[in-house]
Formats: sequence, structure tokens, C-alpha cells
Amino acid sequence: MIYGEDCTLPKEYLEKLTSEGLEGLPEMIQILVNEAMRIERERYVNAKPYERKEERRGHANGYKDKTVKTRIGEITFEVPQVREGGFYPSALEKGMRSERALTLTLAEMYVQGVSTRKVSAITEQLCGTEVSASQVSRAAKLLDEMLETWRGRTLGEIVYLILDARYEKVRLAGKVQDAAILLASGVKKDGKRVILGISVSLSEAEEHWRAFLESLVARGLHGVVLITSDDHVGLKAARKMVFSGVPWQRCQFHLQQNAQSYVPRISMRKEVAEDIRIIFNAPDQEAAQIYLDKAVDKYSILAPKLADWMEVNIPEGFTVFAFPRAHQRRLRTSNYLERLSQEIKRRTRVVRVFPNEQACLRLISAILMEVSEEYELGRIYLELGPG
Repeated sequence: MIYGEDCTLPKEYLEKLTSEGLEGLPEMIQILVNEAMRIERERYVNAKPYERKEERRGHANGYKDKTVKTRIGEITFEVPQVREGGFYPSALEKGMRSERALTLTLAEMYVQGVSTRKVSAITEQLCGTEVSASQVSRAAKLLDEMLETWRGRTLGEIVYLILDARYEKVRLAGKVQDAAILLASGVKKDGKRVILGISVSLSEAEEHWRAFLESLVARGLHGVVLITSDDHVGLKAARKMVFSGVPWQRCQFHLQQNAQSYVPRISMRKEVAEDIRIIFNAPDQEAAQIYLDKAVDKYSILAPKLADWMEVNIPEGFTVFAFPRAHQRRLRTSNYLERLSQEIKRRTRVVRVFPNEQACLRLISAILMEVSEEYELGRIYLELGPG
């Protein structure tokens, strides 16, 4: 493919886009992204092709084909190379990120029951070309296939595993019910986070959590050295069954919340919360146990049920002390999954009630896939070091 200096789109491509609609988009996307990458390479080497100048920082070295799957089929891009290495165009990733944003928009409209006519009108504004109802349906089918592939992808070694659940209203058997959305995330060997899986289940009963965790293992998840979660009865039983022997960190945030149920007077809540924070912020487990013993003695008369509860439950939040101090703050709670849950809530609030489980799974999977890709492109979450 040869491009002019000003990167004006050839008339034949515009005519093809006008006559064929969405079917003409692949070549147009290919042209735009290829040209953006070529310009990015020129800026990187600080020289145009065959230009000789002292300020040149490298030498162009041809192109390498890369085929990317998109919602409108596979597109092969010509990725510019630099002889000295170290260059990879961001334009390709930015282009695909925009394409994923459009896919997610389609997913959100699709599960909300928006008519294909309205989806066509909205997509026309986004793409600048009319999209037929059949094309919308085909795109939705491709979306489901893409999400299914993502949910079933092979997993590898996960050092830290974080589990949590949230609820969404779903119409099941003609009745609106609260369906449990089981979520699993983790930290890989390279220190980056990853969304591992999702399951839409009838509840958080042991059999649902166990089936979900077993599916993660079946997909290749291994190497877990710590699991962080709350102590839901079903999750606890499933965790012991599937990950027997793996240390468990009970979420300290949930422990703080649970403790308030045993505080006899509202006026005591702030004081109790502060005492528990002192325990969890201790420099090591030995100091934490000393602070806990003092708190148990303090409340043994003022709030005996609270004292008994603290003595049994608070130590379940101490497991993290056995791990590197630099990791402890991010491993002692499942808060980052809580924040992810809030993002899901923000995106699903407009739906209110999902028409069925598949619609719920579709939209939340699309959201999670987007987030997981952002994790992969983002900063290292934890420095794990070699080995």
C-alpha cells in the first residue's frame, strides 16, 4: 500500500464506504491506522523516508504484517519496523481501543433492548455510515463469540487470587431475582492485574462458587500462594475444596464492617473502628496480636459479644503479615474488586433489570474484558521480583 504525503483517502475508498456501508469499513480502518503508524515512525526516527540529517534517531526497516480480530472481521495491518529496535506504534493500540469502545457501546444498547433501528441510527453517528438491522444482529453475534472466547481463554500462573461477588437484578422464570455475579481477579508473575473470570449464578451457595473456581483451574490457573476474599459461607467451603492448603486472607475491610454488628451502642462505633485499624496497621503479626489482646480485654466488660467475636475473627485478617511488606497493603482487602464492582454498577444501573442471564453476562463480560485489557497496558500493580 502506497500513501501520499498528505494522507488523503483515495476517492474509490470513500465511494466504497458510501455504497457498502459497514462492509467498506475494514479497508478504511486499515488505511487510517497504517498511515497513523507510518507518521508515528517518522516522528520516532525524526526523519522522512530516505532523508539524510544529523538529527535522525534511527532507520526505517520495512513493515511487518499483523492481523487483528475486530467486530467487523480480521484486518491485517502493516506495522512499521525500526532497524535499531525499541519502537512499536501506539496508533495500532489506540485504534483498536476505539473499536472496542464502539463494541461495548453496542453491547450496552443490545442488552437494554434498544431496537435494531435505533442501534443503527446511533452507530451511524459513531461510524459516519448507515448500519442495517442485519448488520447490527451480525455484530451482536460476533460480540457474543468474542466474549465467549475471552471468558474461556487459557489462564496461567497467578500468584495472588482475589475473589468477590455482587448482585444484579435479572428476570428468571418470569420473576425478577437477585443474581450473584461471581468475580475473580489476580496478580500475575509480571506484577500486573488480570480479570480471570465471571459467572452469573443463582446465589453464592457453595456449589456455584465451587463450579466457578473449578472452571478457573480447568482453564489452567495455577501457582496461587494467597487468596483474599470475605468469609461468605459458600465461598469459604468452595475455596477449601478447590484450593486446599492455599493461605487465605480475610478481607480486613469486610471485617471492619462485620464488627459493627457486635457494637452495643452507636456511640462506640468510631472507637471500635479505630481500635481495629490500629490492629491491622501493626508493623507485624506479633504486634497485631498484642493490640488485639488489649482490645479484647478492653471490651470484655463493655461489649462481651464484640470481644468474643474479635478474638475469633480478627486473626483471620493476619495472614498477609507473612507476605512481603510492600505487598501487604494491596493484599489485605478485596477493595480493588469492590471498586471494580462500583464501575460495573455505574454501567449497569441504566439497565435496572436484565431480561435474562445471558444479557447480564454479555454486558458485564464486555466491561470486564475492557478493564482487563487496561490492566495489561497499565502499570505494574505489585513488584514481585525475579522467580
